[in-house]
Amino acid sequence: MVVLAASICTKGGKAVISRQFRDMSRTRIESLLASFPKLIPTNTQHTSVDTPDVRYVYQPLEDLYIVLITNKASNILQDIETLHLFARVVSDMCRSADQREILKNAFELLGAFDEIVSLGYREQVNLMQIRSVLEMESHEEKIQEIIARNKEAEAKEELKRRAKQLEMQRREQQRRAAATGGGGGGGSYLGGGVTGYSPVPQRFESPAIPQARTASPAPSSLRPPAFKGSGMKLGSKKTKQAELIDALGGEPLLSEDMSVPPTPAISSTPEPAVHKDPRGSLPAVTAESVHIVTREHISLALSREGGLETLELKGDMNLRVAEADLARIKVTLLPSSTDFGSELQFKQHPNVGKFVANKERVIALKDPARGFPVNQSLAVLKWRYVGRDESYVPLSINCWPTPSNDGTCDVNIEYELENENITLHDVVISIPLPDGSYPTVASHTGEWQLNPTSHSLDWSIPLVNADDRSGSMEFSVGGDDIAAFFPVKVNFVGEGNTVGVRVASVNRVDNGEEVVYSEDVTVTTDDYSVV
Repeated sequence: MVVLAASICTKGGKAVISRQFRDMSRTRIESLLASFPKLIPTNTQHTSVDTPDVRYVYQPLEDLYIVLITNKASNILQDIETLHLFARVVSDMCRSADQREILKNAFELLGAFDEIVSLGYREQVNLMQIRSVLEMESHEEKIQEIIARNKEAEAKEELKRRAKQLEMQRREQQRRAAATGGGGGGGSYLGGGVTGYSPVPQRFESPAIPQARTASPAPSSLRPPAFKGSGMKLGSKKTKQAELIDALGGEPLLSEDMSVPPTPAISSTPEPAVHKDPRGSLPAVTAESVHIVTREHISLALSREGGLETLELKGDMNLRVAEADLARIKVTLLPSSTDFGSELQFKQHPNVGKFVANKERVIALKDPARGFPVNQSLAVLKWRYVGRDESYVPLSINCWPTPSNDGTCDVNIEYELENENITLHDVVISIPLPDGSYPTVASHTGEWQLNPTSHSLDWSIPLVNADDRSGSMEFSVGGDDIAAFFPVKVNFVGEGNTVGVRVASVNRVDNGEEVVYSEDVTVTTDDYSVV
């Protein structure tokens, strides 16, 4: 086979990127790509088009086409295989197959194209080998970077030493000036004494500015100093220290005594704290005078081969009475539709009577003459279950990675609601991905996005209930290690609970009159995973 060029073009035939493997002019490639969309037959599933001169082997890539231009004698089966490898490389290196993302990664894509085809002939490489070649690092470059950093560090140390030396000289000169010129009366700073300079006539008196000067070894007032034209100048020549500072990019150089503690950077517009709503998309509950809040937390681990590894349920019920005349009440619970046996343990508040076997479950105070606290939330009931019964799993997850022969893996994952008494909201299923690989999603329910923090594919389903209880996703990604796709993490918040602790009625203790109540029953995940 001979591949003349590999190109990515728009539906109108405009080239986005193109790589020629044989000697072809740009005008020739542009004319071939411009005529390509007109040759595509309608209502067919062919992936190749023949012309008298060349053959186009193509594949849709969202709003673009990836096209191989080959000669007529090329093997069409090998061409299609090569085309699929090109498409997988594009999907692996680009987060999306739009024109902007293709142009952003054009340099890397063209380099990968050269690894697939050389001088028109297919190289025996797969996706993993191409990724390894593109990620290779230069040992010589690392050595040069280390040498450059060492030189920079040595230069900084030398500058610090020089600055400290100059500071010590300045302080010594100040001490000498204070010792010799302190009782000099109205003498000028520039006149006589330690500097050896004779007075210079001035037309105006300027305020004295303390400066560091080097004392002459032999002071003399008989002759003026021999100036060499290097008097005081404004904005003129830089000192050697300033030149060294500029050579390091203008980094300020201070000695230990001259250093100033840095001022911490304070943002003028502090970022507001983001508080995640634990209820998520659950509908709000309007609290009545008797308000009952039931919370359940579930932790479980499902086996990737099927079956349940561990399951733990923890829950509590809190009662709040807003009016004093409703304090003396009793709460009757619905009978549970599932028998958890002795493994389900209930624990009542010390002032609340315990459940009686073979009778309805009632929450009431031991002393009927007393009432529940008013305007205070009281935990009246707690429960815990630990077991390995698969029938108590609220949502089942099946993940099936299937390695291919080309270094990629096809992943099928599906979910199904097992407990129809629970309605799940904001379900997020996180599937880990192999390092450096990005998925090509073929089909999915709900929405998905890549999580750059954990390098995982987050599959989001807004609602799972009895009417819409299952869904699936299928994608392919580079890598053939099945273990890289586990553990699969699941998070959700739901209405209802697993053990079926629900309120049947609320009645007054004295006359049995029913009381209007509100109930907020939710279930959340602590650790829900497929390992």
